[in-house]
Amino acid sequence: MQRGSGRQWLGRRLGRQGPWPGRHLHDQRSRGHAERLRGSEQGPLQQPQARGPDRRCGQKDLAINPLGTVPAFFDGDTAMTESAAICQYLACRYGDGRLDVGADAPDYGAYLNALHFGEATLTFPLALILRYGRLEAEPRRQPQVVEDYRRWFHGRLRAIESRLAQRPHLCGERFTAADIVVGYALHLAGLLGLGTDFLPMTAAYAQRLAARPAFQRALARQRTAAAAAGLEPFP
Repeated sequence: MQRGSGRQWLGRRLGRQGPWPGRHLHDQRSRGHAERLRGSEQGPLQQPQARGPDRRCGQKDLAINPLGTVPAFFDGDTAMTESAAICQYLACRYGDGRLDVGADAPDYGAYLNALHFGEATLTFPLALILRYGRLEAEPRRQPQVVEDYRRWFHGRLRAIESRLAQRPHLCGERFTAADIVVGYALHLAGLLGLGTDFLPMTAAYAQRLAARPAFQRALARQRTAAAAAGLEPFP
């Protein structure tokens, strides 16, 4: 587990100047990429560092996060390990309302639902597909698990397709942190070869997100961090 800044997408989106508060640890192939996407939207950050998918943790890793997992984010006395929660925290506390939706806004419920749907519902099956289709040693791979959760994932995308039927983003006309969390899930699905089965609205939405300049900057930072850590680019 290595230390990185991890919030590029959000940062460049909001035009924040100077480094972000706190520190962030991420895995080059994990949900930590969502924090890089957020950072690029909200402001310039230090160059992140990456780690590979090795799940073995040393004592130094466990001292940082007892779970031995990434991402891990620290802002003063605040410690966070849930990707969507980190996204919501940064958008609310440091985003000046540009990526957040206020509690009094009509779309507040839809915003929270989409933000957590992206992590809890969409990224969960992708983690199983990634583990049992690619990361495990060949004897431990589970093709049936991969196929079952591929179907499960595409079934859940119906909610995104319906939401996008009459709006360009998940919360109407405005790009929010919910689009970042769901966009990461769609990006990972594409890397895993699942993008060819996206429904039409979802496919167009994923293409719009991937074309954002901040998204491209976040990917460039990820590649640089991977190269510095001696890792092969994903997939």
